[in-house]
Amino acid sequence: METISENRCFGGTQGVYSHASDATGTDMTFGLFMPAEAEDGPVPVLWFLSGLTCTHENAMTKAGAQMWAAEQGIALVFPDTSPRGAGVPNDEAYDLGQGAGFYVNATQDPWAEHFQMWDYVTEELPRALFDRFALDEARQGITGHSMGGHGALTIAMSFPERFASVSAFAPICNPMESDWGRKQFTAYLGENTALWEAHDATVLMREKGFPGPVLIDTGTADQFGDLLKTEALAEAIAARRQHATLRLQPGYDHSYFFISTFMEDHVAFHAEALYGVTE
Repeated sequence: METISENRCFGGTQGVYSHASDATGTDMTFGLFMPAEAEDGPVPVLWFLSGLTCTHENAMTKAGAQMWAAEQGIALVFPDTSPRGAGVPNDEAYDLGQGAGFYVNATQDPWAEHFQMWDYVTEELPRALFDRFALDEARQGITGHSMGGHGALTIAMSFPERFASVSAFAPICNPMESDWGRKQFTAYLGENTALWEAHDATVLMREKGFPGPVLIDTGTADQFGDLLKTEALAEAIAARRQHATLRLQPGYDHSYFFISTFMEDHVAFHAEALYGVTE
């Protein structure tokens, strides 16, 4: 693992690291904020999965999460959103290819060779992190924005024993019924829609739910609101009687101004769950 940078940040360290990934067959870069408490032993960890067009850097520099994480003694992980490089397939559209991995394992050419983001985020990167850094594997939460909110919700519901809590900012809630989903799932997973269901938060909410607390914020002025399908997930939450808080925030859009406004709430939400975990 290569250290790209380490900077003092709110008493802790904001690092950027690179490593060779077996899952993607490329070098992958991620950000990791470690609070001061990590000097004394393993700390809880909150994963932040970013959205379309983003790298590891967007949330790391724009979300304002480190201040609140430092206050709570929680580490933050900022993975990249896709494999990258000259030999990695791409598309002219911003919502397919590099920067648009959708947190799935692609099975279709030309994507299958490198776009194994589900395995990377759920297996390979966690193993690399817990082997190297003072992180408490028994205390994990996950959050994300837009495409990353989709990833956070689907991963949490697929690994309920791993995550104490899940939250999302303006998540893509029902990708099987959205142009932010049908296009990418067809490209990455093929035409068999039965294979898509494991990556649709609304379907998973109907079928599985989540044993821990759920927090979702979406702005009423979100310019991509028609693609997010928030109402579908709300209906699934209500039908299942899932313990969840879904807030429609008046006047907020899809930007990092929205995310940074409510980041304190989300970090505090996860802190309550993470510090309530007993081994």
